[in-house]
Amino acid sequence: MQGDAVPNPVRVDATDLAILSELSKDARIPNNLLAATVGIAPSTCLGRVKALSNAGIITGYHAAINEKLLGVTVNAMISVLVSPSARDRLLSSAKSLQQLPEVKEVFVLGGSPDLLVRVATRSIDDLRTFVAAHLGSNRAFSSTQTVIIFEHLR
Repeated sequence: MQGDAVPNPVRVDATDLAILSELSKDARIPNNLLAATVGIAPSTCLGRVKALSNAGIITGYHAAINEKLLGVTVNAMISVLVSPSARDRLLSSAKSLQQLPEVKEVFVLGGSPDLLVRVATRSIDDLRTFVAAHLGSNRAFSSTQTVIIFEHLR
């Protein structure tokens, strides 16, 4: 089998799912408030969060950043087709894109396109420069299509 093997699913119950739902909304929620929200004792809640982390279900905690306050005014999704001669480098090409500061997310897809890349820049000119420098000039990529994101609703 190619790629990573799919692990056996970890058994979770409705309380675990409620904990995960609340943490996905606010990873910094205090344990006592999380426990009260899902209807369990704080010590039980802490144990369950630890167990979810130990099982690999919770893999980290992330900050939501207001990019506009950092001067980012343009977000785009870029569809990328990989050249047939570069198919064996698809994953390494995706990983190299992931390292660029403008790149926020890279999705490796089955079907067409091969990659979907979310990019954040300060201006349309910066976006154009990014596409030319990192996608258009890369011989591994046969074509790209850029779509501007107006709103990201979560």
